[in-house]
Amino acid sequence: VQLQASGGGLVQAGGSLTLSCAASGFPSGFSFSSYAMGWFRQAPGKEREFVAAVIWSGVRKAYADSVKGRFTISRDNAKDTVFLQMNNLKPDDTAVYYCAADQHPYWTGDSAPDYWGQGTQVTVSS
Repeated sequence: VQLQASGGGLVQAGGSLTLSCAASGFPSGFSFSSYAMGWFRQAPGKEREFVAAVIWSGVRKAYADSVKGRFTISRDNAKDTVFLQMNNLKPDDTAVYYCAADQHPYWTGDSAPDYWGQGTQVTVSS
């Protein structure tokens, strides 16, 4: 499975960004809706951390405490794409953001995902 993230950039504190991640290359018998999807981030000098996840149907979502109420994860199974809407951004949100996919359709980010995409840089200035 290949994951292509986009949408990162430079934004002022309090601003908004939307990240997108397009998935492709599914094994035979699988489709985008077979996978739970998520976002992680890694700030300079820190470990990669969980941000948000959404199960295969989009009904159940999970968030890190640090982003609850500000970030929203969603998916469009018709377009094989997962999104991360980020509002009220803070300088502490500055990081490389990674898209992820897991073969367990009810995965909610509590374990390492099966697939990683390349990162997209998000920089929030104060």
